Amino acid sequence: MHEDFERCVRAVQAKDARFDGWFFTAVLTTRIYCRASCPVVPPKPENMSFYPSAAAAQEAGFRACKRCRPDASPGSPQWNERADVVARAMRLIADGVVDTDGVSGLAARLGYSVRQVERHVRAELGAGPLSLARAQRAQTARLLIETTGLSMIDVALAAGFGSVRTFNDTVREVFALSPTELRARVRTAPATAPGTLNLRLPYRKPLFPDNLFGHLVATGVPGVEEWHDGAYRRTLRLPHGPAVVALKPEDGYIGCRLTLSDLRDLSTAISRCRRLLDLDADPVAVDDALAADRLLGPLVTAAPGRRVPRTVDGEEFAVRAVLGQQVSTAAARTHAARLVLAHGEPVDDPEGGLTHVFPDAAALAEIDPESLAMPQSRKRTLLGLVAELNDGELDLGAGSDWQRARERLHALPGFGPWTVESIAMRSLGDPDAFLPTDLGVKVAAKGLGLTPAAFAAHAERWRPWRAYAVQHLWATGDHPINRLPAA
Repeated sequence: MHEDFERCVRAVQAKDARFDGWFFTAVLTTRIYCRASCPVVPPKPENMSFYPSAAAAQEAGFRACKRCRPDASPGSPQWNERADVVARAMRLIADGVVDTDGVSGLAARLGYSVRQVERHVRAELGAGPLSLARAQRAQTARLLIETTGLSMIDVALAAGFGSVRTFNDTVREVFALSPTELRARVRTAPATAPGTLNLRLPYRKPLFPDNLFGHLVATGVPGVEEWHDGAYRRTLRLPHGPAVVALKPEDGYIGCRLTLSDLRDLSTAISRCRRLLDLDADPVAVDDALAADRLLGPLVTAAPGRRVPRTVDGEEFAVRAVLGQQVSTAAARTHAARLVLAHGEPVDDPEGGLTHVFPDAAALAEIDPESLAMPQSRKRTLLGLVAELNDGELDLGAGSDWQRARERLHALPGFGPWTVESIAMRSLGDPDAFLPTDLGVKVAAKGLGLTPAAFAAHAERWRPWRAYAVQHLWATGDHPINRLPAA
């Protein structure tokens, strides 16, 4: 996108927010970089230069605009639409892998050498993994400076900087203000409990919240998820400890209230919440493609901006998908709640009714098969999945190889197309995952006048957005997943 100069200029002149995060505009005369929708008067085209990432603009010596705050724009939808090495690397960087494991750890997760990863990422993003992680640390630092009363030493450590000096130098370089000056620009910071932050998560409009939040709440596991005071709340397992998040649909953003055990997990928590709600999607591109179809067109027009409800933990959802095989939503929630009570990590939640973090694969590996109230065939399926996850043979994380994950899932006993594609849609985030054998999808197809054979052929027209088509098909039924819960 950033290489199409004329298209970028038109987007900037129109202040088109749809392109925020797709590219960044650097102004040669002021040495400032902006998002496409920056409210200031656009510069002359001859004074514009375009970069594929904020990190690339920073590397070139530009500082972030104080008006449009380009570092806080939605992420590029490419990283959730693609499964190549660069997209996988970007998802892992957002998940904090470079901060915790370094570039060598990132390369190991991807199955490439450090040199190969550096070359691939720099060729497409204009900056290497370290610079991209540095840009993310700078954004985290600004959030902490502006929304908490933490000392600058604590902010530096929480944002992942190795020293206060590096923290000060980076903030000045990126924002052209010292950390103290950044905090002084905020009139009043909201009063919150220690470790609690109130944030706004941006997205590209439109966003249709009903099925997004409705699905998460209707299938939520008691003790792990709840709908409370107009917000979807859940527990998170993060690198430095458990957390609780409350996500609330607002006009133009998602309200996000995070209570962290360790502030170093802030950027990872934000990344996982954005992934959960599919906030980096390009709804206009998706809707334009699906609306052109004669069958889906009326459904898309009636509810533009549908997102795919995903997950904060790929392994958790895979376990829940197995528990949901051939049973009702209520039964699946009951099975999951039993696992949580028996094997989950307890948490304290004074603001609601959350009690546990969903157990990880190591905890589930200790399950006594006789304690599972389910058919023997499903026990084998669940225990086979848990063993594969616990051994590290199956990667369902942010940087997973979608094709390899599908192959390993298909090889496990009890994994048919419905389970595999459900995991591909929710855990892996594949926008083209498709569930033609799902009961709700089959009922919707019949209502559209399609036989099973005709439906499979017709659905090929929806590529590469079949996961979004499923959301529209599900919405034709009368089910709680399709509507926001009562406040």
